[in-house]
Amino acid sequence: MQFANQILSGYGTTIFTVMSALAQEHGAVNLGQGFPDWEGPEEVRRVAADALMAGGNQYPPMAGIPELRRAVAEHDHRFYGIEVDPMREVIVTSGATEALAAALLGLLNPGDEVVLIEPLYDSYLPIVQLAGAVPKLVRVEPPHWQLPREALTAAFGPKTRMLLMNSPMNPTGKVFSDDDLTFLADLVKAHNAVVVCDEVHEHLVFDGRAHRPMMTLPGMRERTVRVGSAGKTFSLTGWKVGYLVADAPIAAALGRAHQFLTFTTAPNLQRAVAHGLTMDRSYFDGLAADLAAKRDLLSAGLRRVGFDVLAAEGTYFIGADIRPLVGDMDDVEFSRRLTVEAGVTCLPFSAFYQAGDIRNFVRFCFCKRESVLEEAVARLERFFAAGGFQQARSA
Repeated sequence: MQFANQILSGYGTTIFTVMSALAQEHGAVNLGQGFPDWEGPEEVRRVAADALMAGGNQYPPMAGIPELRRAVAEHDHRFYGIEVDPMREVIVTSGATEALAAALLGLLNPGDEVVLIEPLYDSYLPIVQLAGAVPKLVRVEPPHWQLPREALTAAFGPKTRMLLMNSPMNPTGKVFSDDDLTFLADLVKAHNAVVVCDEVHEHLVFDGRAHRPMMTLPGMRERTVRVGSAGKTFSLTGWKVGYLVADAPIAAALGRAHQFLTFTTAPNLQRAVAHGLTMDRSYFDGLAADLAAKRDLLSAGLRRVGFDVLAAEGTYFIGADIRPLVGDMDDVEFSRRLTVEAGVTCLPFSAFYQAGDIRNFVRFCFCKRESVLEEAVARLERFFAAGGFQQARSA
């Protein structure tokens, strides 16, 4: 008998879990999975600890405690000028992945078409399929990640219900330009669709760039769902506190899905995130500056090793072309062997494409302490200076 869900049965264990387990097994420096190796701001953690001991540990309101919903609304107005009704247009979720699930399950019907831009974060496609919708994949490709406008135009049609996008974009590090966003917004409006924009890296943008939410473009306020995450903003990925912002009628649909997923989120973590969102702007600017310095440190090291390093405009991640070092070696083989033989873990870019045909690029994460990044580079320098995989085969 077949008991398992047929859609989910087609997916194995995520590449993040597989490579992190391999890194642990071999004592590798894990630059694969994107989580910081520091504990986040003490000020925010202290609020959570104090709130936990003060009480309030029972079910909070389904849509989130009012304090956090107001803080999300004030944050969006402070940074982007978006006017948000906190009681009707904000829903707190158990992480951004649950926020995405609530958005897709709350808005899609079987047979609807969803345009997605590859490379994809791994949860997008299975949620679309579980909702009974039809994915229409369009891809950006290394090294420049240019938006393929003809392909996007062709992907939209009479059944298009939604564009699901991610900016700043994991795994590419691309920050969509205003011109890109305007082009996409015009397509969404022309087809009377909605856009769900995963913006969890909104404060992780570099080199003087500024994140612009799709919601701020003309005509997009009433047809955009904005997904945010305290995990990325406060380097507290294990807390799993996310939030959705949308026009009130859309937010109501999202809430109906959310109530049957996790229903609610730990109240004392919500209180701490509410405090964090009100912190001085210097915290947010400092976070971006610190990560940009880590990006530069790792980029320079990877170039010394011999990688062709791609630009990273935002997020935790940087891409690298492996061909200068190993020719046409498959990126999956490269990532596994680098972990086992060199003691450094990265992720293959092919894991983020359905066709799996982008085979020469890997992703490193730089949201680690400087000493960890330096150790990773030192291991790579020693490994490739000694002949790399050729040396390992002959040993």
